[in-house]
Amino acid sequence: MTPAETETILDKLGGITFSDTSVWRRVQTWGAKIKALEELRQAAATALPQRGTVGPGAVPLSQKMGVGMDGVMIPLRKEGYAELKVGCVFEVAMRPELEAETGEPVERAHAVHTTYTAVLGGPEALGKALWAEASRRQFPYCYDTEVIGDGAKWIWQNVVPEHFSTSRQVVDWYHATEHLYTVAHLVHGEGTAEATRWVKVMEKPLYQGQAWEVSNKIKDLAQEHLALAEKLQTEAGYFENNRRRMQYLELREDGFPIGSGMVESGCKQIRFSSD
Repeated sequence: MTPAETETILDKLGGITFSDTSVWRRVQTWGAKIKALEELRQAAATALPQRGTVGPGAVPLSQKMGVGMDGVMIPLRKEGYAELKVGCVFEVAMRPELEAETGEPVERAHAVHTTYTAVLGGPEALGKALWAEASRRQFPYCYDTEVIGDGAKWIWQNVVPEHFSTSRQVVDWYHATEHLYTVAHLVHGEGTAEATRWVKVMEKPLYQGQAWEVSNKIKDLAQEHLALAEKLQTEAGYFENNRRRMQYLELREDGFPIGSGMVESGCKQIRFSSD
């Protein structure tokens, strides 16, 4: 909440007279203390034994865990909008759900017991904070793990190599299909039956781990539609560059979620509470 909102709530609910400037000063004082504690926690996390070492309190080696990352724009006092980088740590559990096409019950992997961390800073700052939270959750002792996010380069080129290099890497399925719709709308027009039909055809090889085939199909479209070639080549590059992170069928069969809703829900709550 903003300092002004906090002032109003304290007055109406608690009968406490507290100016917004006083709220702001207290936040700065408490924030500095919290930051110092977080730095100590991160230092302790990086000093823990490396992945694969079994220690007291470790989770069972059969337990699957994951981390997710995303960014959200929030308004800052006197600074305008800035990106808050959000990370989460979760356990994986199999739960029944209905298959969309057949209506039959199936067991699907879901993120459970999710905890969050967030920073106003670059990938390095989030990486340290997320690794500290993952270490607190015994992530380094887990037998099989995943990292899930969208196609943002800072996730895959900065945070993952530094802290989660041994985890499976997953580009969120829904972000991937959004790129299919981008291509379909460019070529066939937004909201057309042809666009929907093309996406449904391309979803099958994408789900089966054949992102290279999707990329080649888009490159073919770029040759047919020269006016759209640059945009289509960019979309083809998205699938080509992330093809090893798009093994969706294999991930589903191995009991991992392929959607990043667990971190996106955290971003939405932060964004809505900031607006």
